[in-house]
Amino acid sequence: MSDIGDWFRSIPAITRYWFAATVAVPLVGKLGLISPAYLFLWPEAFLYRFQIWRPITATFYFPVGPGTGFLYLVNLYFLYQYSTRLETAFDGRPADYLFMLLFNWICIVITGLTMDMQLLMIPLIMSVLYVWAQLNRDMIVSFWFGTRFKACYLPWVILGFNYIIGGSVINELIGNLVGHLYFFLMFRYPMDLGGRNFLSTPQFLYRWLPSRRGGVSGFGVPPASMRRAADQNGGGGRHNWGQGFRLGDQ
Repeated sequence: MSDIGDWFRSIPAITRYWFAATVAVPLVGKLGLISPAYLFLWPEAFLYRFQIWRPITATFYFPVGPGTGFLYLVNLYFLYQYSTRLETAFDGRPADYLFMLLFNWICIVITGLTMDMQLLMIPLIMSVLYVWAQLNRDMIVSFWFGTRFKACYLPWVILGFNYIIGGSVINELIGNLVGHLYFFLMFRYPMDLGGRNFLSTPQFLYRWLPSRRGGVSGFGVPPASMRRAADQNGGGGRHNWGQGFRLGDQ
């Protein structure tokens, strides 16, 4: 138990709470402590009955059963693995990472209400995985059965994999598109194309979650490891996104 506790405490804070909620909420529904009917995102209940908790519970809930348990565990692993890596890559700036999650979540909730999606867990996980894959696009990653390929293809490989084991790609596709929107507005448009910064972390998040290493407020500034890679490429001008960066570099 001590080893499990040490492992859990070693997870970055935001990922740790997200992971815990994604374990606890399905367990509560499975045990019948709360009816799963109150955990789904139902547009009518949210919009007309003012059941405002539904977008939150639908983000953490997943109906675990004989036919869905493997898919749930796979995505729980993706949450732990890639949210941990991406939060670490934000280099002591938890407010910026939390804002990324909130931006992606709001986009997914709006899409879910529009498309009558009842579960939002997989889209949010995939949006984070997509951002990580783009920031590390040339890193070679390993997947099932020893297959190896560039990280930029990982979200689409997982989309195909989840289609095989789950039979649908809507959740994964929406997650990838939302992740692409965030990556484009935060990095590619202001840094590659010289556009304005449309995203900016609210100051109250910095007061709530102050940067631990100084950091740089506002979006349009990549994680520190990417800034170092850009400086090594001569600074200024267009950025070589294809080089990516290795998480946790000091």
